[in-house]
This record gives sequence, C-alpha cells and structure tokens, in this order.
Amino acid sequence: MYLEYYGLKEAPFDITPNPRFLYFSTKHREALNHLLYGIRERKGFVQLTGDVGAGKTTLCRAMLEQLGGRFATALILNPVLDADQLMKAIAMEFGLNVRGMDRLETIGTLNDFLLQLAEQERDAVLIIDEAQDLTQELLEQVRLLSNLETDDRKLLQIVLMGQPELRDRLNDHRLRQLRQRITVRYHLRPLRHAELGQYVQHRLQVSGANGAPYFTAPALWRIFNYSQGVPRLINAVCDKCLLAGFVQQRDRIDFRMVGSAVRELEGNID
Repeated sequence: MYLEYYGLKEAPFDITPNPRFLYFSTKHREALNHLLYGIRERKGFVQLTGDVGAGKTTLCRAMLEQLGGRFATALILNPVLDADQLMKAIAMEFGLNVRGMDRLETIGTLNDFLLQLAEQERDAVLIIDEAQDLTQELLEQVRLLSNLETDDRKLLQIVLMGQPELRDRLNDHRLRQLRQRITVRYHLRPLRHAELGQYVQHRLQVSGANGAPYFTAPALWRIFNYSQGVPRLINAVCDKCLLAGFVQQRDRIDFRMVGSAVRELEGNID
C-alpha cells in the first residue's frame, strides 16, 4: 500500500526470512561464522539458539547461500514427527526416494547417499529448525545419525537451531551423549540500541529507499523500548509506522506514530 508513496521496490519490513535483508550486527556476524566454521571443519554438531524472532532462520538462509555446491543440504522446518517420519523427511530433503521403506531401509539408503557424496569430495549438512520441539527419542535418533562415518570423516554435519529451551533440553543428563558431541555453540542475542537505526536504514536501502521515509531518534528509541532489539518485533512496528505515514502523507516517522503502531499491534485500539 505504501510502496508507491515512498518509492520502494518491495516491503522493507516483511517478516519472511529473506537473506537479502539480513543486517549483520556483531552478533549475527559471529553467529554466521560459528555456523560456517562448524560445518566446513566437519565438527559434527553445531548448536544455534536465540529468542523467538532473533533472526535464526534468516541467518540459516544466508548460511545456505554461502555454502555453495560442494555441500548437499537438508532443511527440516517442522520436526514434530515420529522417528520414522523424521528419517523419511531427512532423506527426502536430500532428494532420495524412500517411499515405502521402513526406518532401517531409509537409514541404509541415506548412508549409501552420504558415502557417494564423500567419494565426490562433497559434504552433507542437516539443519533442524525449532529443534527445541524434538522429543528425547528424536534427539537420540539424530545423535545416532552422527554415527554415519568413514574411518577419517563424519558423513553428516548436523545443525540444531532453536529457542533457548533447546539449551535446557540438552542439559538433561539423559542426553549427555548428544551434548558432549556438540562442539560449536552460539546464542544469538537481540540487537543493541546503537544498532537499531543501522538495521532500519539497511532494510530501507535494500528496498530502494532514497531519503524517505525517515525515523526520528525518539521514534527509534520507542521502537527499541517496545522490541528490546528483537528483529521480528522491530519489523512489525516499522511496517505499521510506514502504513501510518502513508495514510497521513508524512515522510517523517516520529515518536507519536510509533506509539500508535505499538498500541495497534498490542490490540489496544479505542
């Protein structure tokens, strides 16, 4: 609605995980480097945690773009499955036809595929998003996948991404074997107040903004106070602000407009 008014090519504050819009704060850069290091150095397990809306999925998309053709990847976005379904989902994400196979046959087919990749000097990466939702049985099944190896290399690199509850889950004594195999860990924290203006400006520039819209310093302060630096919440507020700016035909987004946007998001509308 407001794109034409502001001269934007696309919505700057959409909440879909588009890596083109990823703003590399210090923490997001560190997180990406941890992911790439763990995968490229074949560390076996990598753990990435962060609060809801911190940007984990967007970061994952950016990581996949940087890995290149030497890596075969499988991304599981919804791990709320039973053990058989999870194994099939992983195999199918790698492009394998495992329909009608039981779990043992599926794992055998997956192992053959991974061995073929190794012969081609390629690596395989499994990324499981929302991993805090995995049951203990499924976490154990994922650990067993890490046993697929040759004499000198792991055949599968596994990235577990999830909310902070994932760390609590993995601290369970019953999962100590899995926890001991995770050698690369990173917790993604929200943006700092000093980074908020840069984040907003980055997304506007990617969308084609040229001077307008403009967020005042008090407006940015109020956005941070509401969002606490969580990118998803920042996006939600800024999107509402741009709509309000369009309705009022204003290029300058101020403190009061942010307050109205926050009240609307919270459902506090008179």
